[in-house]
Parts: sequence; structure tokens; C-alpha cells
Amino acid sequence: MKLFVQGRVHVFDTLEEHIGPEDKTIWFHCASLGEFEQGVPIMEAVRKEFSHYKILVSFFSPSGFEVKKDTPLADVVVYLPMDTRQNATRFVKAIHPSLVIFVKYEFWPNYLWTLKKEGIPTLLVSGLFRKEQIFFKSYGGFMRNALRSFEHIFVQDRVSEELLQSLNLKNVTVSGDTRFDRVSQQIEKDNTLDFMEQFKGDTLCIVCGSTWPEDEAVLLTAINTSTPFVKYVIAPHKIDMPKIDAFRKKITKSSVLYSEKKGKHLSEYQVLIVDTIGILTKIYSYGDIAYVGGAMGATGLHNILEPATFGIPIIIGKNYSNFPEAQRLEQLAGLFSVDAPEAYKEIEQKLISDTSFRVKTGMICGHFVHKNTGATEKTMNYLRQINVKGQIK
Repeated sequence: MKLFVQGRVHVFDTLEEHIGPEDKTIWFHCASLGEFEQGVPIMEAVRKEFSHYKILVSFFSPSGFEVKKDTPLADVVVYLPMDTRQNATRFVKAIHPSLVIFVKYEFWPNYLWTLKKEGIPTLLVSGLFRKEQIFFKSYGGFMRNALRSFEHIFVQDRVSEELLQSLNLKNVTVSGDTRFDRVSQQIEKDNTLDFMEQFKGDTLCIVCGSTWPEDEAVLLTAINTSTPFVKYVIAPHKIDMPKIDAFRKKITKSSVLYSEKKGKHLSEYQVLIVDTIGILTKIYSYGDIAYVGGAMGATGLHNILEPATFGIPIIIGKNYSNFPEAQRLEQLAGLFSVDAPEAYKEIEQKLISDTSFRVKTGMICGHFVHKNTGATEKTMNYLRQINVKGQIK
């Protein structure tokens, strides 16, 4: 909360320092880190195609801003001031954008109405809508009006398109999810990590990414009863050392922290706990099986597409009804949901012992990612069209 409040104190000073009256700007708004990652493929494409524009990225949440405040993709990164009419007017005037792109969600009425009033083309990309949202309630007229401020809305699936069409919104395109484009690029990069080479060796590796205490409670039995042939990487979502230490004390197998790996023979350890951020995606490339956290509790399932792109089977928790990509991958038999330690251990053992089953399941995941790429290009084609028409000033 301190970062949330203090981070907004100097926003307008930062804008005045970095954006001049003659600068042309394109503004991306992301709620948090996940939405930023979702927007990266479009940011990269916009940076290349509109190279003479400055790119501004705004965040609502500290978890996005604090991690990405120095991203080379943007010329300026700020917190979004609270959604008041005065703030919206002042912010839009300060950055005078030629184009605005909101990623997935965050519908701030005063900002949207101000942009509409100023005639600034504003897009929503990778939008995802559910019937229980306020837009589709009898009392949601206020927010429905905000939705109508978008020049165009790109959604992830047909369900979202149909819901918006029920509001008589016709400026909607099913483009898919830009996260598929984002993760598909990762497989082409150098994902080598020397410490993972040393740690894994010739063993089978299970990477447990973005875990919460609820996830770790489910994993613990399997870890403590595993054979030396199987190794585990645990990458908690939050680097909370008291909680990490408490979990580590419950592990009966030999464990080592990433932060203490120097001078250690990593091959001698069976559990590696990653107490840092920014390397999980590369770690997934060493996995034979992935457990993705967040769905065992109420925090929300984390990104299953990051491991899926490397063609490995995925296990998640029980609460994933708001994540269509997980539902679809489960239907395809590339993903498994568990609700207790016993259920986790059972599917883990099946994947470990049956190599053919594990490989086929992983192939389903890899194909799923490859088949669903293309959202970025659909968005860029639209931007090219409106640019030719002179709508991007």
C-alpha cells in the first residue's frame, strides 16, 4: 500500500521530464506484471513499426511497476493516477497520446471517456469477459458506457465476443491471447542456465513455478517420498524468506537456495528453491513436468503457457474456472488438475513412470501453444489500417 500511494506522488513530474510538447506518444496500460507480459509482443511490434513514437507504460499495481520500471520496451514507466476526472484530463493532456492500448482489463471510466472526447483511438487487447461481470448486470450501465469508449476490442475467445455483442457492441474481433505469441518466442531464445545444468544432470526434473503455501502443502508429500532419480525446483511466487524457510524445514530431502548456490555442488541436492525472480521461464526449459501454482488457493492460476511452450505436461490446483486456456488444455489431456496431496502424487507418479504418456502429454501442450499464436499480428494489421486512414496522428 505504501508503494501504491507513494508511487503516484511524482507521476506528473516524471511525465513533464520525459515527454515534451512535440513528442509523439503511444500509451500502454497494464494492471500488473501479468498484463505487461501479455502486452509485450504488441509493444515489441509497435516499437518496431512506430519507431518515431515514444512508448509510455502505466501500471495500476506495484507488482508490475516495481519489476518493470526500467524495461527497455518503454521510454517512460509510471503508475496510473487514480481514476478521477481531474487526473484523467491532466494525464491525457500531459502525454497527448496518438494511440492508447489497454491490456486485458482495467476499465477506468474517466480515462476512457476523456480519450473518447479527445478523439484518441483506444484499443483493448487480449480482452476476456465473463457473464458475471458488472457490464452484463442490470445495474452496469455506467461501466457499459465506459466499454463503448473503445475504438476496437480484441478478445481472447468467442464467449467474450458473444457477451459483448449482447450489449450491441460490434467493434469486436476474436484475436486470441497475445500470451501465446509471447511464450512461443521464448523457445527460440537461449534458455541455458549453468546452475540448472549442474543441478539437473541426468535426473528427471519437476519445476514447480509461482507456488503459494497452498500449493507447497500439496507438493510436500511427493517431494519427501521421492526417489533420488527425481529432482524438484520450487520457485515461489513471492520471495518471502520466513515462509520459504518454514517450507524448507518441512522438506526431508537435501535442499539448497538459489541465493546460496555459490561454491555448492548442486548435483548433490534434490530440491532447489529459487529465491529470486526473472528466471522461471528459462528454468521451465529444463523441466520434464511442471506444476503451476495459484489455483490451489484463491490467488488465481499463474501462467501455464510458459511451461507449455516447452512441451511438458502440466499439473495445477483445483480453482481454475476463470482460466479458459487451462480448461481447454485439460480437455485436450495436456493438463491435470488436483485437489489434494494424494491426487498430486498419483498423477506425478504416472507421468514419471510412463515415459510414453509423459512425452505424448507434453506434445499436446507444445502443439496447443503453437496452434494458438497470431493475436499480435491481427492487432497490428488493424493498427496499420487505421494508420493509413490517418487515425494515428
